[in-house]
Parts: sequence; C-alpha cells; structure tokens
Amino acid sequence: MNKQLIIKRTDSNDADFNKLIRLLDHELWNIMNEVQATYDQYNKVPDLPTVVLAYDNNEVVGCGCFKKFDDTTVEIKRMFVVPESRGKNVATTVLAELEKWAKELNYTNAVLETGKKMTPANRLYQKNGYTITDNYGQYIGLPESVCMKKDLIKE
Repeated sequence: MNKQLIIKRTDSNDADFNKLIRLLDHELWNIMNEVQATYDQYNKVPDLPTVVLAYDNNEVVGCGCFKKFDDTTVEIKRMFVVPESRGKNVATTVLAELEKWAKELNYTNAVLETGKKMTPANRLYQKNGYTITDNYGQYIGLPESVCMKKDLIKE
C-alpha cells in the first residue's frame, strides 16, 4: 500500500465523494452506453452515513460506501479509483475499511453488484473473498449484472 494513503470515513454529502461519483458515472456511461440508464436509478446514495474516501498526497483518489441491505447484510456501492491510482491497492484498502466499518456496526455479510464488462472490478472482489451469487433484488433478470457476496465473519 502506498505509505501516503489516508483513509477518511465520511458521508455522502462530502464534496470529495461527490466529485469522484461524477467521474464514476461518466466512466460507467462510457463502458455501458445506454444500458447504464437502467442501472443509474440503483446507484443513488443520498444521505448515506457510511462513505470511505482514500487520499494520496492530499488528493482524493478512491471511494466506496455501503448501505443496509437487511438486518445482517450491507450492500457495497460506488467503488471507484481514479485511473492514475489504479493498481496501487487503493480499491482493496477502501473495501477493507468498508468491511471493517460494517463489522463494527454488527453486520456479518456483504453483497454487491457489478457488471460483466467490469473485468477489473470482478477480479478485485473475487481476490478479496467475494463469490458470485444469484442476482438479487432489482438486478434479477438483468443480464449485464454480476452479484457477489461475502461472509464478513469467516475472515
């Protein structure tokens, strides 16, 4: 991990988080094109108190958040790392902090959704112990979706 990487817990009103979300949404539209219109409605995270930001040399370089899925499970959302910082363990560090925070709040499982075209994201999650599961909730029947889960306690 980069020695200068600083992790900050915040909420979805944070200006740095919103800056990265705009970049993420732009990137998703470039990859998914019109298909992204279906997914945009599921990506809203207003008033979310569980956001993690990563800073390198005082510049925000990565983010992620989670929201309650059910009484024992969180859903990981809005994971993003700026292109210049990819391959430097930023996403793994953000994901680990999200999982740690979820466990502190007594959640025992995590789920997430990514896209079939998001090869680096799929590798990241599987490398960090997530396994592919049946599509859940709003993602049932969406062929571009890949849903994953992880038991946070088994670590």
